[in-house]
Amino acid sequence: MKALFLAGGLGTRLKPITDNLPKPMVPIMGKPLLERNIEKLKRHGVDEILLSTCYKPEIIKNYFGDGSKLGVKISYITEDEPLGTAGAIRNAAKYIDDTFLVFNADILSDIDISEMLRLHMERGARATIAVTRVANPSAYGVIEHDENGFVTAFKEKPKPHETRSNLINAGTYIFEPEILDEIPAGRAVSVERETYPLLLQKGYRIAIYDRCSYWLDLGTPGKYLKAHKDILRGYHHLYGVNFNEKRQYISPTARISRTAKVIGPVYIGDNVIVGPFAFIGPDTVLGDGSVVGMWAKVIGSVVWNDAQVGFGASVVDSMVMSNCRVDSYSDKYNTVLTEQTSRPITV
Repeated sequence: MKALFLAGGLGTRLKPITDNLPKPMVPIMGKPLLERNIEKLKRHGVDEILLSTCYKPEIIKNYFGDGSKLGVKISYITEDEPLGTAGAIRNAAKYIDDTFLVFNADILSDIDISEMLRLHMERGARATIAVTRVANPSAYGVIEHDENGFVTAFKEKPKPHETRSNLINAGTYIFEPEILDEIPAGRAVSVERETYPLLLQKGYRIAIYDRCSYWLDLGTPGKYLKAHKDILRGYHHLYGVNFNEKRQYISPTARISRTAKVIGPVYIGDNVIVGPFAFIGPDTVLGDGSVVGMWAKVIGSVVWNDAQVGFGASVVDSMVMSNCRVDSYSDKYNTVLTEQTSRPITV
């Protein structure tokens, strides 16, 4: 089975993280989110990946290549201009001849793809939409359904008295190939505002999959930090990362001074160096090759691969991007630190 990742967004709300990096390449525990999601799909038997790219596509292609290092086949469809969710799906039509999966590439979730596919087939649906519950649906496009799990209406940002549903689109779909014929080619098209209402009007059977217990759109720096804290605390299981009883993952190649203090939950990657009397955690991630100097303190923060926290520095509730150096004795709170600048986090 083929899976299409919509990976062309600009990631505007995630700036400055995405100033020079496509949103799907933002690291989760040291690996790009897109790589984490591809690894998850492999466990469900998906071995052919389509990547729809637009913003800085060369970064994605240079990292993944043909997919052989991950044991999958990867093909690329690059947009000259953004085509929207449905437009990007239509743009991949020449690669698709059977039931296929579609994913927004910036989502972290626990959706069971095998179960979702089974329900799609059992119901004879032409499209199945994964949904998630929200407390206040008035800020979203809401999906209403009948007792058999089929969509009856799509309502855009309804007022509280206008719907009884609190289900919204979770950015994961299963489509039959004939759906592609209903999407106009060559222009921007929204799957939520145009395609789904049209399919419903034409009588297509659209099902929902509502068994998702964890879902997060990594749309802002605050949500990015939340994703890591949720993984560290066990609210979301990330395949391939196994914590001990103290909620600590420490690579065997990490070098941690005997006088340093590490308090879980923490993730410490390969070849990390933690100096004497440093204080790490809780809710902290140190990416591969990062360095924390003597007497430095890192709490509630995500430090990317190959970054450095200088002697006596404090980094709290912040992000330190790759190859960035935090000056010695400096204090960084609620900040995104890049090579060029630091900006407050918007939660």
